[in-house]
Amino acid sequence: MFVLKNTLLSFTFSTLCLSTSAAAFDIIAHRGASGYLPEHTLEAATLAFAQQPDYIEQDVVATKDGELVVLHDIHLDTVTNVAAKFPDRARDDGRWYALDFTLAELRTLQVKERSDTAGKQVFANRYHGSKALFTIATLDEHIELISELNREFNSNIGFYTEIKSPAWHKKEGTDISQLLLDTLARYDLNGGNANIYVQCFDFAEVKRLRDELGFKGKIVLLLADNSWGESPTDYQALLTEQGMHDIAKYADGVGPWLPQLLDMKALQQSKVVPASWLATAKKEGLIIHPYTFRIDALPTGMTAEQILGLLTGPLAVDGVFTDQVPPVKSFLQHSGK
Repeated sequence: MFVLKNTLLSFTFSTLCLSTSAAAFDIIAHRGASGYLPEHTLEAATLAFAQQPDYIEQDVVATKDGELVVLHDIHLDTVTNVAAKFPDRARDDGRWYALDFTLAELRTLQVKERSDTAGKQVFANRYHGSKALFTIATLDEHIELISELNREFNSNIGFYTEIKSPAWHKKEGTDISQLLLDTLARYDLNGGNANIYVQCFDFAEVKRLRDELGFKGKIVLLLADNSWGESPTDYQALLTEQGMHDIAKYADGVGPWLPQLLDMKALQQSKVVPASWLATAKKEGLIIHPYTFRIDALPTGMTAEQILGLLTGPLAVDGVFTDQVPPVKSFLQHSGK
């Protein structure tokens, strides 16, 4: 997460936050209600539904037997007890991969609050318990759950599904994008009017979804920092006028990392200026859904209200991924959004 100097706060943000937009602002429950329950579990999805966002996110990875499960990572060790359950199944890099396990095996694991590779809980004040049995669920189960809750409560909460590491899966012999499209077709979620976004960090795979696989639904290209090694995509080249033109040929929107929304050179001079690519993206009609607003991981020197004021005001993005839906909804209600 980015850092801002305290000198910015006295005037700049109070002024900018008064300039707010009346446009609709989408709230995307990031990995379900992940600020309150272990991420991507059915329980987290249920709680997210109760909080009534606009969309609930599902990251998908493939299993050894060709099923799609909802997990943020291709690895299992930071969110499950796989090391204790299957101590001899790690690869040479010391990591346990979902693709090396059948769905039946994955169902024996207990999902826990996310930890780092040293075993320390990443967000210290989130779920501490260890007795409740949270488990890995399939994409089919998540779709059924949200669809049934929508029917029973007369709601229309959408899906926001990410294809994780498609190039890696393909190298391992699995076409995860085709598996996803086959699943979406079973639920009539593959058309242009379906209430779903399919998202991916890999621009080559986004092009493939359109050109080779013929996906007609809405697509968001996620934007990372090149140093993360998220995919072969050159994100720096895409954060330009030409880059936005190229993205708009294939995608309906972009999902930038929050710092990518700001002109960092101006920020060094204590000025808050939208990044130049934003204007081009809006001109191209691209939806802008940045990630991730976390009430328990705010940038140094900023409040939650200042961040949300920027997003809904001068940056004028179309929504935000968040681990905590309630404070975002509260801000929008109190600011008249």
